[in-house]
Amino acid sequence: MYRGRLERDLKIWVDKGLVDTAAAEAVLREYDGRQTSFSAGRVLTIIAAVLLGLAILLFVSANWEAIPRIVRLAALVAMIWGFYLGAAYLLALKRSILASGLLILGTLSFGGAMALVGQMYNMSGDELTMMIVWFAAACIVAALFRSSAQVALAGFLAWAFCGVYLWDNFDQWHGVMPWVPPLMAAVLIALVRYVDAPSARHFAYLVLVGWLTWLFGLHESLNAAILFAALGMAAFLVVSIPASPLMPLVRTAGAAPAFYAFLVAAIGFFLIHAEISNGSFDDNVWVEDKLPLIIVAAATLASSVIAIALGGRDSGRDNGAVRYLAYFVFACEILYLASETIGSIIGTAGFFLVAGLLAAFAAWLVIRLERRFSDHGGQGTRA
Repeated sequence: MYRGRLERDLKIWVDKGLVDTAAAEAVLREYDGRQTSFSAGRVLTIIAAVLLGLAILLFVSANWEAIPRIVRLAALVAMIWGFYLGAAYLLALKRSILASGLLILGTLSFGGAMALVGQMYNMSGDELTMMIVWFAAACIVAALFRSSAQVALAGFLAWAFCGVYLWDNFDQWHGVMPWVPPLMAAVLIALVRYVDAPSARHFAYLVLVGWLTWLFGLHESLNAAILFAALGMAAFLVVSIPASPLMPLVRTAGAAPAFYAFLVAAIGFFLIHAEISNGSFDDNVWVEDKLPLIIVAAATLASSVIAIALGGRDSGRDNGAVRYLAYFVFACEILYLASETIGSIIGTAGFFLVAGLLAAFAAWLVIRLERRFSDHGGQGTRA
């Protein structure tokens, strides 16, 4: 998708005489030569490696009892080392796509081997411990081979760990295991920077968002929801305000930190609405007058405008993901506020009429804000 836009832009710039044809072709060649650029062959290779790995594991497990124990152990070790050594050889030949496939086969074989060896020798342990060891192995391989595909596989294993833990301990904090997901996320972010695998950073951020949401489920209350929204908004400001001391580091991470921080804030505001609707306040006059709803709505709308302003810096094109999320939150809040405050008074037809007018007003206001920020960014550039 990005390559198509880049190619169209370069064609326009060539037609306008801003860039010569040779330079445009050089830019496209450089982009196509990046390992992080999208490649259908790379994706199909990874899919084939996953399917082959599953087929090998299923075949071995189906015939497990018929194989002598020493042969089983030797075959598993040989298979794992064979995949990794083969990947190293292919990397030396600059065949990075095939090498990525063998690395994934090796890591999948390692996980399957742990389960089979544990069964063979009746070793004690649980699924969570195995998932942690498997994740650690994937991270070590990713660091040694600087493989972006391995970082993505480690991200999937982090998700798998969270899924296994939540399946067994959804509503309780059990030992130190709940601290593992944020630790995994930190390791993934470090690997993303070391290996230069920017697309894989989303695995880490989604793990953190899910972990924070699970924490709220453990301590579900209005105060917890307010803290959730406040922390998300504070994190968003820290990674979005130009004067922030973290800005040099944040710029190297792209739009993801600001987007996921504001996503946490948006989830927090949604949870506050849910807690108010569920009757977290005592029944009294000021609750019946919708005052808490109005306060939360004002805070939500204000946060959306702030996100549009900060996401629209540098000619309004710096962080489109944040701005679109802010538009969505802004529109949803307007419609929700209208339904709660006027829907029961003027009936369904009147509600849709007023809601439509409010949505039109919101669209007009957002467009005006975007143009204003764009003009300010253009003036700042010219200055």
